[in-house]
Amino acid sequence: MATSKTQARAADSRPWAALCFIGLAQLMIVLDGTVVNIALPSLQRDLEISDGDRQWILTAYTLAFGSLLLLGGRIADYTGRKRAFLIGLLGFTGASALGGVADSFDVLLVARALQGGFAALLGPSALSLLTVTFTQPKDRAKAFGVWGGVTAAGGAIGLLAGGALTDYLNWRWCLFINIPIALVAAVGGYAMLAESRRGGRARFDVPGVLLVTSGLVAIVYGTSRAESDGWRSGAVIGLLAVGAVLLAAFAFVESRVPQPLMPLRVIASRTRGSAYLAVGLAMVGMFGAFLFLTYYMQVVRGYSPIRTGVAFLPMTLAVLLSAGGLATRLLPKVPPRALIVPGMVLLSCGMLWLLTMETDTAYAEGVLVSGLMLGTGAGMIMPAALNYATHGVDQDDAGVASAGVNTAQQIGSSLGTALLNTIAASATADYLASHAAQGPSPALAKRAVLEGFETAGTWAAGIMLTGALIVAVLMNTPRPKSRPASGDTPSAEPPADTQRTEPLPEHS
Repeated sequence: MATSKTQARAADSRPWAALCFIGLAQLMIVLDGTVVNIALPSLQRDLEISDGDRQWILTAYTLAFGSLLLLGGRIADYTGRKRAFLIGLLGFTGASALGGVADSFDVLLVARALQGGFAALLGPSALSLLTVTFTQPKDRAKAFGVWGGVTAAGGAIGLLAGGALTDYLNWRWCLFINIPIALVAAVGGYAMLAESRRGGRARFDVPGVLLVTSGLVAIVYGTSRAESDGWRSGAVIGLLAVGAVLLAAFAFVESRVPQPLMPLRVIASRTRGSAYLAVGLAMVGMFGAFLFLTYYMQVVRGYSPIRTGVAFLPMTLAVLLSAGGLATRLLPKVPPRALIVPGMVLLSCGMLWLLTMETDTAYAEGVLVSGLMLGTGAGMIMPAALNYATHGVDQDDAGVASAGVNTAQQIGSSLGTALLNTIAASATADYLASHAAQGPSPALAKRAVLEGFETAGTWAAGIMLTGALIVAVLMNTPRPKSRPASGDTPSAEPPADTQRTEPLPEHS
C-alpha cells in the first residue's frame, strides 16, 4: 500500500517537474530576445560593426525565428514533440557557443540566425508539450499561469541579465549564458517528458512553407528597413506589399491542400483568433516599453546598464505576481476576456504614463509607476491568451497551434518595436527641427528623445485600446466550467475537459 501511494505521488509530481524544464527552455528563448540589446554597443565596438549593420545582430534572430515557427510546429507534431524539444535545445546550445566565440560580424550573424532557427523548433514543441501534459482545467490554469509569467517576465529578466553580464564580464557571456540553461533543460526534459506525436505518415506542405516563410521574412525585413529608410521608402512599401500578397496566397493554399501547414480551423475559432491577437498586441506593448524605458534611463537619465536592468525588477515582479497569483486563480473561474481586456487597458495606461514624465522625473514617480502597470497588465493577458490560443485544439494540431502563438509573439514584438521606434525617431527629429533656433544643447537633445517616446507611447496606447475593444467583442468564450447555452454562438467552445478528442477532418 505504501509503495502504491509513493508511486502515485511520483506520478502526480512528474508533470510539474516537467513544467520546470519546459519553462526553463521558454525563459531562454524569451530572454535571448532582449539579453543582447543592452550589450549591443559593447559588441559593436569590439567587432567593429558599422551603424548600418548593427541592427542585423537583432533581426537575424527575429527573421529566422518568426519565419520558421510554423514549420517548426509541424515538424514537432509529426516527428515527436519531445524529440523536437531536445534537438532544439541542443542546437540552440551550439549556436550560442558559436556566437560567444565569434571574432567577426559574419560569424556572429550566422550564429544568431541559427539561434532563431532552432528556437523556431524549440518554442512550439515546448508549448505543445505543455498543452498535452496538462489537460485538467485546474492544473492547466496553474501551468499556463507559470508559462505566462515566464513569457511576460523573460524580456525584463533579459535586460537585467544583459546589463549585469556586460558590466561585470563582457558581451560574449550574453550568449554563453544560454549553454548551461539549455543543457539543464535538455537533461531534465529527457528524464521527465513523455513523447507525443501526430499519427500517420509525415507529409509536409512545401508550398505553404515557402509562402509563409517568404511572406514573414518580407514583412519583418521590410519593417526593420523602415527604421533606417522610413515607412515611405519604396523598398519598404514594396517589401510589405509582397509580404501581404504572399501571406494571402498562403491562406488560399492552406484551404486547398490535404494536410496544410496551418489548418485554417485552428485560427478560425473566435476564441483562438482573439487569443493570438492579444498575445501579439501584448508583445507590441511590452517590447515597446522595454525600448523606450531602456533609452529613457540610459540616454535621458544617465543610468548604467546594470542600474537599468535593476530598475526593471519591479516590472518583472509585477508580472510574476499578476500571472502567478491573480491570473492563475481567476483563469478557471472567469471568461478569458475578463482578464485579457483589463490587462490590455493597463498596458495602455502604462504607455500613457510616459506623458507625465520629464527629463528629471524621479524613478518612483515615472519608470516605477509605468513599469508596475505594464507588468500587471502583461501578467493578466499572457496566461489567459496562451491557454486559450491552444484551447480545444485537436491534439494532432497542438504543435502547429503552439507555433501560431509563438509566431504572434515574435511578429508582434518585431513589428511593434520597429513601428514604434520609427514613430519615436520621427517625432524626435521633428522636435529638434522645430527648436533649431535654440541651438544644440544636451537639455534639448534629452527633451527631444522624450518627446519621441511620448508620441510613440500614445500610438502604442491607441493600438492596445483598439485591440482590447476587438477582443471584448470577438472573444465570446464562456467561463471554463460552464457549457454554452443553446442560444450561444457555435464558436463559444466548451471547457477543455469536455472537448472532443477524435481527430477533426482535414480540409480537402
